Amino acid sequence: MADLDQTLAVALKGYAWLPDLRRRAGGGPVRTRVMGQPAVGICGAAAARFFYGTGNLERHTALPSLAVHTLFGAGGVQTLDGDAHRRRKPLFTSLLMGDGVDRLAKIAGEEFDAAADTWREGPPVRLFDETARILARAVSRWAGVPLEDREVLALARDCVAMVDGFATVGPRTARALVARQVQERRLARIIAGVRAKPRTTSALSAVAHHSDDGSPVDPRVAAVELLNILRPTIAVAWYVAFAAHAMDMWPRHQSRMRAGDDDYTLAFTHEVRRFYPFAPFLGGRATRDLFFQGEPIPAGTLVLLDVYGHHHDPELWIDPYRFDPDRFLGREPGEFDLIPQGGGDPRTGHRCPGEKITIALLGTLSRRLAELDHYLPPQDTGIALSRIPALPRDRIRLVVPEHHRPARATPVVSASRSPVSGGS
Repeated sequence: MADLDQTLAVALKGYAWLPDLRRRAGGGPVRTRVMGQPAVGICGAAAARFFYGTGNLERHTALPSLAVHTLFGAGGVQTLDGDAHRRRKPLFTSLLMGDGVDRLAKIAGEEFDAAADTWREGPPVRLFDETARILARAVSRWAGVPLEDREVLALARDCVAMVDGFATVGPRTARALVARQVQERRLARIIAGVRAKPRTTSALSAVAHHSDDGSPVDPRVAAVELLNILRPTIAVAWYVAFAAHAMDMWPRHQSRMRAGDDDYTLAFTHEVRRFYPFAPFLGGRATRDLFFQGEPIPAGTLVLLDVYGHHHDPELWIDPYRFDPDRFLGREPGEFDLIPQGGGDPRTGHRCPGEKITIALLGTLSRRLAELDHYLPPQDTGIALSRIPALPRDRIRLVVPEHHRPARATPVVSASRSPVSGGS
């Protein structure tokens, strides 16, 4: 298996690829080849500590070119290492980890309420698409980005395309590439205009005037970094769709959130991020000869941290394939336990500083959804692990009645009504 390139297998098996490979190898580190390069797959809390250990790995040479030009953007903070990363990262930690988080969540709640009012007595709406638009409106308001309504809708569509097309080759990738080009050009023009004005407290102004070395970064790179605030916020729509899926599968969770239990809502938010598939694995490249659990990792080797396997590892989680928010009640996840957005300290390492925003937005919108009188008409709510990024097939269609709630409808699922299909 170590001699066979696994790139096609990744495309075919998706989230299940690395867990299956590791299982066949006995569960420890597994040697393989991806994109023609030698790689080692690792998993677990010790693996996460190793992966984020200072000086062990670099990111900029490990990211596939397609992921850079669709998801992250050329020159963005995710593609930087060392001093360049340390100079750029404070821009994000200052904007995404401070007092503005609650304000963004409040705006998103207001936008959700306004949108939900338009859903009443109407035809079914696709929650995923509606939530992407809600979040695009909210984050553009919060960041101070002056967009007309049609431009907000285009931002939502394009940011969804960037996320949806990063891990494949074909029409989804083509849409992602075009979407990024359009948005980078549009935002670069806005940034150029902002630089001609006095600096303000907005996120837009902070990005426009940010300097790595004494002079503002290129407007196109600044547009990339602005998208690195807008795009991940809009991508929370994936988690909201998963939250709706969980409430439909296991209605008791909706009832508990409706009761107004903030601690339970937070626990539910963490469990959605653990249980459902989003990032399949993360990659870095060994900067020097290393060892992990006795396995030699020569300099230049790709190291793949199995995120989906980590979140379903029975050594870390009791009954890991059971959706159970109670596992997080009274327990704040450690830096290397729950890692959908990376591990370690977001202020100094490669963990996403927007994680706090993700938690706040998902908690706010999950509570709003739990309190909304709605039902899901018959549809396919299956989630295929072979597709990256995964999403319920019908994107969660829901109906909001005006005065009453009909009897609960049972969705029609193509294979079975299990939470996910495809195996791992």
